This record gives sequence, C-alpha cells and structure tokens, in this order.
Amino acid sequence: MTTTFSALGVPENLSNVLAKLGIESAFPIQEATLPTTLAGGDVLGRGQTGSGKTLAFSIPLVARLAQRPQRRKARFPRALIMAPTRELATQIAKAVDPLAAASGLRTTVIYGGVAQSRQEKAMNEGVDIVIACPGRLDDLIKQKVVDLSQLEISVLDEADHMADMGFLPVVRRIMDRMPTGIQHMLFSATLDNGVDKVVKRYLSNPTIHSVDAPEAAVNTMEHHVFVIPADDKKELIRILAQGTGRRIMFMRTKHHAKKMAVVLSKAGVPAVDLHGNLSQNARDRNLAAFSSGEAKVLVATDVAARGVHVDGVELVVHVDPPAEHKAYTHRSGRTARAGSDGTVVTICTPDQQGDVSTLLKQAGLKVPFEKVNLNSPVVAKVVGEVAELVPYVAPAQQTRNPAKKKPAGESSNARGGRGGARNARGGKPAGEAQGRGGDRRRSDRSGASNQSERPARESRGANAERPSRSARGANGERPSNSPRSARSGGRNAAGAAGGRSRGPRRASSPATGGR
Repeated sequence: MTTTFSALGVPENLSNVLAKLGIESAFPIQEATLPTTLAGGDVLGRGQTGSGKTLAFSIPLVARLAQRPQRRKARFPRALIMAPTRELATQIAKAVDPLAAASGLRTTVIYGGVAQSRQEKAMNEGVDIVIACPGRLDDLIKQKVVDLSQLEISVLDEADHMADMGFLPVVRRIMDRMPTGIQHMLFSATLDNGVDKVVKRYLSNPTIHSVDAPEAAVNTMEHHVFVIPADDKKELIRILAQGTGRRIMFMRTKHHAKKMAVVLSKAGVPAVDLHGNLSQNARDRNLAAFSSGEAKVLVATDVAARGVHVDGVELVVHVDPPAEHKAYTHRSGRTARAGSDGTVVTICTPDQQGDVSTLLKQAGLKVPFEKVNLNSPVVAKVVGEVAELVPYVAPAQQTRNPAKKKPAGESSNARGGRGGARNARGGKPAGEAQGRGGDRRRSDRSGASNQSERPARESRGANAERPSRSARGANGERPSNSPRSARSGGRNAAGAAGGRSRGPRRASSPATGGR
C-alpha cells in the first residue's frame, strides 16, 4: 500500500508541486524519514543509490524554512546541502528548486571549475538555501563570502563518497563553523572511512533509518557477466552500444573514455564523454545531449557513478570492471532507478575472471559468468532493438575555425592555444610546441607532455570539484595574468625566449632569457 505525501505531513503546496512532477506517493526512505525530519529531528538515512534520498531531505528542508519566513541576509544562508561532486550538486538543485520556488525561497549552487564571481553575486544578493561542494564552499567561507553562523539546517549527502574522495577533513572544518543545536540530516550508503565519526560528532540523538542493506544490489536490475576474448572486446562494446535506449558505459581512465566516445560516434552511435578533464561547460553540454536523446551513449569514468540521474537509462556496461564493490554498486545504480527496470553488463576477459568474481562476491551478488561471442543470443537480447546509424559530425569546438587548426603534435588545450596566439605575436616560429611551459626544451625537461606538466590541475579535475586553472581562465575569473608576467616590457624578452612562460618561475638561465 502506497503512502501519500499529505498523509506524512508534507504541506499542501509542496504536495501539489510533487504531483505536477508525477510524484504522488512516497518511496520507503521518504516514508521512513519524513515524520522525523519534518519535526526537526536529526536523521541518519542509509539507503542504496536511486532510493529517493534527495526528496527525503529536500522536502523537510524547504517545509521547515517556509514555516518560519525571514528576511534574506547577504552572505548568511539558512540551509546548506553539501554534496561530493558538481554533478550531484546540480542534480540536487533540480529537485530543490521547484519546491523552493513554491515556498518563496531562493537557492544557489556553489562548486569549483567555474567563475567565482556569479557565486559571490548570488550570496551578496541573499539566498536561503545553498547547495555546495565542500572545496569551493570552504574557499568562499575563508574569503568571508559565505557565513554559516545563522544556519538552521544542514544536509550532508553521499557522506561515504565524501570519505572516499578525501573530503571529510574539509567537511568537518565547514561543520565546525555551524551553530550548535541545528538540525542535521546525513545520508550515506555506508558508515565506514570516518563517516561514523562525523555522525557521532555532529548529530544529536539521530533517528536511524536504514532502507535495504548498504551492500545490497538494486533488486530490479538484471546482471550479466560476459566473458569474451580480448581481441573481440572492442567490437562487443560497439554492439552493446547500438540499442535505441540510453546507456552508460564506464571506463577506468579519462583518456579511454574520451577515445571510446569518439570511436562510437564515428561508428554511427552518437556518444558523449564525461570525466574529470572536462570543463564544467563541457560537462553540462554533454549531459544535456545525453538527457535530450541527442546522444544515446554516455561514456564515463567514475565521476558519473554518483549524482547523474537521467531517466530511462536501460543499460549500464562496465567496460572496465571497477576496482572495488562500492564502485560497482554506484555505477550500476545509474539504471533501475526509482523502481524501474534496468540491465547491467560487466565485460570480462578470461584473465579478469578472478578479480570480477571477488568483486561480485563483495557486492553480495551471485551472477553466472557467460562465455559469449559477438553473435550470442544473450548479447542480442541485451541490445534489444538496434538503432539506425547516425553520420558522424565532428564536435563544434574542433571545427570552429579551420583556418587556425594546429599542426600535428602541438598542444590543443585552451591555455596552450592562447599561449600560441601570443607567441605568434612575439615572433615564435610556426610549428613549435606551445604548451604551458613555453618552449619545447622545457616540455622535454618536465616529461615531454602537457598532461605531465600539470599534475595539480589533473588531480583537481579528477576530484570533479576543485576549480582548475584553465577553467578559471576560460570563465574569466582571472581576467588578467599581468601579476605573473607583465605585458609591457617583458614581451620582447618573451619573444627572444621563444614565447612567454606561463609556468612557475625558474632560475635565470640562458635558455629562458634571464627571466
């Protein structure tokens, strides 16, 4: 028997909003937690991905703020929701916004990788609810752009993923700035890696609601393990990708995710990639294409395993089996959400069978290993109806200005591109490498690749939350680089050295022109 939101005490205006969205009855975790959270009690909610946790905390948060309307104050939010990734923060905002709008509340989202100026403007204008990733939020608190001293409600979502990403020290630092005695809601699939310490430190006599065992798989999923020779793996990926419905394919590395999206698109299967190397604009653009159906396949790293909720994902493929069972659970949770059906396939080469067997055992699953070939009936059944092939069109950013196409081997990243334009004005010969470090000799000394020159930026991109230098520049957060190298007077020296260096300062040497 289903329970309506009105029966659980949800205000009528919020119940009406949910009804318009097609949500008329509560999920188990919502039914279990709403009576406590609407009354202002602390809650520890444990539930698997796709179980409805977002509405479980969004509804009481909005309802309780609306009960006590207050004049907004610049920099002082009334409620804070913290999430580990940009994608999850954005997804939460989509769920909170219609509820907040119906209650006259204002929200904003804070995360790294984009210009800080808009976030500062929103805080200065006054907001009621902040949805934030901990890294950028911590920066804004230190800059006194955000003040949590008047906070009334705090939500920590996907706390176990925060722990996996190493964010718990930052989270604790942020929570230490909150007033004592406020309502805390914490949601996590597990309580390991220090999450239990956060619960003990900040939650006051929390009511614990556990919906499904933390390691249980979504029971509406159909799981397969396809064992196939390594030589046939790429072709099997293409076959699994060619169905009519949406599907997500998980890869272990950013490079392979990007490469696979291009391979599938050239094979007539529209695909986009999602990983830590993409700017926020590129992430948003690719997710929008996948959500709209323009792209049928999303090729992703584990950055998409949480927080990416797109309706109608019928198939998840573990192209590269995950390293541990929690990643398997969260990757797989992109399908069979909200009670719908879905299929999960793990592609396994013969030498991977031992590791995959251990992985599934830790995830609490018993899945038979099926030796298949490209024409196996079970493969055709998983693919379902085959979609028509779509002619490949090169991405717009690669064809925006054909006249400025770079020579082979030259850096193609945004900073390198801008540096190339300046170096050309400074007299740098055409065809030389124009990476961040300046001339080719510096590139050779630092590892002969732009990727290895910027480990810090790569690391931040992999965390999917901290702002990258290239993204900040592209979004205009640093409109001028003049503090690091003056434009006037230094340009001649830069030209003599083969281009202005944008890297860290180095000791003077003949190779760098005495900079």
